[in-house]
Amino acid sequence: MWKPAGMDTREGVKASKLRRHTPAYLAPWRVSPCVFRSSKSELKPNLASDGLACAPLQMFTEEEAMLKDMVTKFAQERVAPFVQKMDENAKMEDSIIQGLFEQGLMSIELGEEYGGTGASFFSIILAVEELAKVDPAVALVCELQNTLTNKLFTTYGTEEQKRTYLPRVSKDTLGSFCLSEAGSGSDAFSLKTRAEKKGDYYIINGSKMWISLAEDAGVFFVMANTDPSLGYRGITCFIVDRNTEGLHVGKKEDKLGIRASSTCPVTFDNVKVPETNILGQVGQGYKYAIGMLNTGRIGIAAQMLGLAQGCFDRTVPYTKERVQFGKSVFDFQGMQHQIAQVATQLEAARLLTYNAARLAETGRPAIKEASMAKYFTAEVATLTTSKCIEWMGGVGFTKNYPIEKYYRDCKIGTIYEGTSNIQLSTIAKFLAQEY
Repeated sequence: MWKPAGMDTREGVKASKLRRHTPAYLAPWRVSPCVFRSSKSELKPNLASDGLACAPLQMFTEEEAMLKDMVTKFAQERVAPFVQKMDENAKMEDSIIQGLFEQGLMSIELGEEYGGTGASFFSIILAVEELAKVDPAVALVCELQNTLTNKLFTTYGTEEQKRTYLPRVSKDTLGSFCLSEAGSGSDAFSLKTRAEKKGDYYIINGSKMWISLAEDAGVFFVMANTDPSLGYRGITCFIVDRNTEGLHVGKKEDKLGIRASSTCPVTFDNVKVPETNILGQVGQGYKYAIGMLNTGRIGIAAQMLGLAQGCFDRTVPYTKERVQFGKSVFDFQGMQHQIAQVATQLEAARLLTYNAARLAETGRPAIKEASMAKYFTAEVATLTTSKCIEWMGGVGFTKNYPIEKYYRDCKIGTIYEGTSNIQLSTIAKFLAQEY
């Protein structure tokens, strides 16, 4: 038998056995069955019989395009004049909240029977994006009302709860979602707020932190544990009106960004809630929270996308007007490459966000896609706003221009509705299942 120089027969046998026992996934050039899983496709519906068409993600229906244009106009005319003042005072203008309700932007997906617009989920994403280009804090109010408050009522509410609350939240009442506590942030289901059953009502005791819109909310969704011995399976969602005795909204936080949107602690001191105010089923609150946050993450992705695009749109024209060394700053190739890179990142973020939104709208699974969109848009917003300050130079570092506000506002995107690390863990979990 031929053998390489320096190798005796016994060594050759050992080498042969070693090769035979090498795991398949380590074999050179051997293709694992799951390597090309990303190439897997699904059959499309019968386009001819179902009347469906495959359109680019950035093509909108006539209704979506009209809503987008309306929101753009509203943001420029009704929001823009107050942005600096609201940021400085950390207070939302009442006229803006009123305007959001009047324009139907707080009930975009709600049916007309409840006073809503009856538009698509994708329309919510477009509205949030356009508002965020001008003020991310205003966009957040719209986003939370549509993706959390309204969704919770329509998805899990009884007919009586819908009749009671949906006309209010579409007309003039803000909702607020109470989940986080001092000791339960990313580990949300370790919450300590307790709901003790007493006959046909419950007594809630505990405290919540980082509660968005709490300062102005008229109704609260309160996550409380009805049976701590069951762990997270005892978590139940309660509908609690603001004027309920024992509910106290604390002093709002003095925040880095999105300052016009309130964030407050909320405490519950022997708050009496009728059994009829349980949203959905006892012990299912954790499922509702997960489901709503998955959808809400697409909304936050739209907020971060709009924020980044708005900052970019305000900065690039300045680079074309600013002259140094006899030509505009934009005309330097080094600057052009940086701007082109950020523009490409923005386009990728938009496609991720729109794809997740379209999937969710059609009822398709979109948990991984939602996490990807939120994670990536938050990263892109951080990059974009930082670069824009650099491109603006000294003036970008001052409060005379809105660029530094975008920079402050974007940081929350890596924190709320699931931190960036939580998004990465979620994505990794799905990848582990796929491979």
